[in-house]
Amino acid sequence: MNAVLDTKEKETSPHWPAWFQDQQAAAWEDYESTPAPKRKDEPWRFSNLSALDLTGFGPTGPVASEGRLINASQGLAEFAARLVFGNNALLHQDTARLPEGVILQPLEIAARENEELFQKFFMAQPVELGSHKYAALHKARLSTGALLYVPKNTEVALPIEIFHWVEGENASVFPHTLIICGENSKVTVIDHFQSADGKRAFACGVNDLHLERGAQLHYTAVQEWSRDSLAFHLNSTVVDRDASSTALNINFGGGFVRGESLSRLAGEGSRSVMLSLNPMDGTRQIDQRTLQAHTAPGATSDLLYLNSLDDKARTIFAGLIKVEPGAHRTDAYQKVRNLMLSDEAEANSMPGLEILADDVRCTHGATSGEINEDELFYMQARGIPPTDGRRLIINGFFQSLLERLDSESLRAYLGRMVSDKLGV
Repeated sequence: MNAVLDTKEKETSPHWPAWFQDQQAAAWEDYESTPAPKRKDEPWRFSNLSALDLTGFGPTGPVASEGRLINASQGLAEFAARLVFGNNALLHQDTARLPEGVILQPLEIAARENEELFQKFFMAQPVELGSHKYAALHKARLSTGALLYVPKNTEVALPIEIFHWVEGENASVFPHTLIICGENSKVTVIDHFQSADGKRAFACGVNDLHLERGAQLHYTAVQEWSRDSLAFHLNSTVVDRDASSTALNINFGGGFVRGESLSRLAGEGSRSVMLSLNPMDGTRQIDQRTLQAHTAPGATSDLLYLNSLDDKARTIFAGLIKVEPGAHRTDAYQKVRNLMLSDEAEANSMPGLEILADDVRCTHGATSGEINEDELFYMQARGIPPTDGRRLIINGFFQSLLERLDSESLRAYLGRMVSDKLGV
């Protein structure tokens, strides 16, 4: 049995309270008893199940270059707080500029000092999109993570940054971010997921986002695992009355990435914006499954996923807008756009609707197309080489999604990041 699955090699912190260690033992039993995904399983349709082989992945040791990782964790010029994790351990914490009452602390400390908050919100939503087995593995192997609590009527003016590093061949990490936004609070969080040394790794991450009445959350996850890594990123977002969540997932890395995003519109007037930006090349694969679950009337959800596919890259998208009985006046959108850059690339898109209420407006669709040759010709006529023109067009394709963000500084920061990755 490989080390990441060997109970004798369990990577849990001794600082967890006994009641959570009991939950971890139960989660391990759940993992072992849950069958592995099969090709006939609808949530895994079109997925490359051979990529899920965990053989060879093992526990992590201490990072060999802690100072370098901390120094490398430089994102925004101005930030309200910053946590840096490396190989399942907290390396650095800077919370001096947080407003009074805001809590940002490692999960194992939160489980002791803020047990009621932790018990109420930690992995409280069921995993409905296919990866229950891997969510159980995550809980069983969890060592640390971040808990952010923003109390009622509190605004955190500057963004909060969280960095998760992995270092070492075949290392396994289990990042977790738990965010609770109190009534009428406002906060921006950027979660970074990065490989320190370019070596193959296994990442099994979860984030829980909970917005109480009138809260506003802008959450961005930037994934830069090494190109040979296997990664799960499982998201659950619950939006209460008149609250608004904007969640953006940017995937630059990973060999095979499984992303699941569930957004539950649980209060009247709630709003959820779900965005994803995925420049794909080589033999990389990304498998994204989403659910826009409308359980309350008068709520809005808006999903836009953009993929560019070069070489032999492959994408899978399966998304469902589900309107429950009584969720009248729902306004829901779902759109996937694939920019095909190679004849060998493959895009599979499966948008869907399930409507059980009246007086709703729901639209969904998926498109695939190539670069407009007229645009390339226009650029060449003005002295721009075809390779540069192609990069500029791809960059513009993704920058159009970033325009959906309210914050000018965040748009500029992420826009520069995307342009740099594309070589523009």
